[in-house]
Amino acid sequence: MTGPLALVLGMLVVTLAGGVWVGVGLMSIGIVALEMFRDMRVDRFLAGDIWSSTTAVELITLPLFILMGELLFHTRLSENLFKGLSPWTRRLPGRLVHVNVMGCTLFAAVSGSSAATTATVGRITLQELLARGYDRRLAVGSLAGAGTLGFLIPPSIPLIVYGVVADVSILELFIAGLVPGLVLAAMFMGWIAFAAWRNPALVPPIEPPIPLAEGLKALANLVPIVFLISFVMGSLYFGFASITEAAAIGVLGALVVALGQRTLTPLGLWQALLGTVKTCSMIGLILVGALFLSKAMARLGLPADVATAIQSWGLHPFALIAVLLLFYLLLGCVLDGLSAIVMTLPVTLPLATAAGFDPVWFGVFLIITIEMAQITPPVGFNLFVIQGLTRDGIFRIARWAAPFCIIMMTFTVLITLFPEIVTFLPHSTRG
Repeated sequence: MTGPLALVLGMLVVTLAGGVWVGVGLMSIGIVALEMFRDMRVDRFLAGDIWSSTTAVELITLPLFILMGELLFHTRLSENLFKGLSPWTRRLPGRLVHVNVMGCTLFAAVSGSSAATTATVGRITLQELLARGYDRRLAVGSLAGAGTLGFLIPPSIPLIVYGVVADVSILELFIAGLVPGLVLAAMFMGWIAFAAWRNPALVPPIEPPIPLAEGLKALANLVPIVFLISFVMGSLYFGFASITEAAAIGVLGALVVALGQRTLTPLGLWQALLGTVKTCSMIGLILVGALFLSKAMARLGLPADVATAIQSWGLHPFALIAVLLLFYLLLGCVLDGLSAIVMTLPVTLPLATAAGFDPVWFGVFLIITIEMAQITPPVGFNLFVIQGLTRDGIFRIARWAAPFCIIMMTFTVLITLFPEIVTFLPHSTRG
């Protein structure tokens, strides 16, 4: 099977280096490999696979959650987040920088996109923090790191894609992502507090305390987002709605919030719908190509052969995870996270499961690795978003975000040593 494997790897390198659309490139690789090494009607196989892939019931959730995030982009949620959280963080070590992390955590719970989370929270917080004299490195770096939580905290678009490609319950993946997302947010806040304690010049002088009544009044600004989180995730976790129904509830809730704030114009609604169509078309093409290549590789027996070859190396499961972590870090430097998942999953998932790792756990591990890819140059979408907000250089922003990338690497070690951090909640729900 060295011939088919060499062909697939060679074509992957050529298509990536040539700038071919990922979905088209993956589909082309599958077609060429089957035509060369299998005697079958590839056209019929491709047509049937495209139909079954694009009509999967699980994919209905994708456009709904994307539309919810697009609608919320046209509301005052980012402004409300800063107003509601800032009175409660102004006396913590690190002061208002914590608003970046807390705001991204809350917004991630109603948006499945890392870039949308970064852009929505950052367009208010960065301006406020820099105007108040906070260190630019800490403010920008914390936003870059915290913005990646949009991938991990449900509802998460990459978790939906992983669930479809890996044939894993999306509901269990959502439940599994909740605790790691909150723990990672707490670790980010811990680093901010430590950095400000070690170097007080990073933050302005401590502000006087505010009356309790004023602080409670400020919390009223968080009512819309808390309402939406409760509306969507509450119905999901307590079993009142399926994953698809919860996505539809989310769109309804986003419309209620936008109309209640009177921020959604006909033009804004059209832009939200158009943005949803564009994003879904991009993801759909990647999914179709990835699923077809996955089935083509299965027909050629490549995943099993690669898994057998790597198993023959006798790697300890922890060593295998270390190799995969390094692999995805390097891959993330040249490829966006979503493409990295769908291109490699047919090979890496069998390796992980053969080593004894739970597919749900591996999904969360994979999401954390592509979170790191969001803030590693030259292809780091969060870096691009923040560059648009600040006009700073990509590599400079990446250097400022490096401590948060190291925290995520440390967290992957933590969940590898203690997988119950990820699996306890979904397993107890399953039981």
